[in-house]
Amino acid sequence: MKLPRDVSGAALVTALRRLGYEKVRQRGSHVRVTTREGGEHHEVIPLHDPIRTKTLASILKSIARHHGIGVPELLRKLNIR
Repeated sequence: MKLPRDVSGAALVTALRRLGYEKVRQRGSHVRVTTREGGEHHEVIPLHDPIRTKTLASILKSIARHHGIGVPELLRKLNIR
């Protein structure tokens, strides 16, 4: 599966609201988001434009694992192409 290459950190933070993630704090160019759906889960999102592909892959794998879904399904839920 090929990941999108033009996802910004701000767009990802906004998209993650669909899964119940909320911005908890920001330090410099990094935002920490948290959800309590399916148990508590935290993720740090760099506000880079675009996010590096390996960084994005790591973030998406972690979120998908927490929600018990695959990365392709996660991308559909977040409406990221």
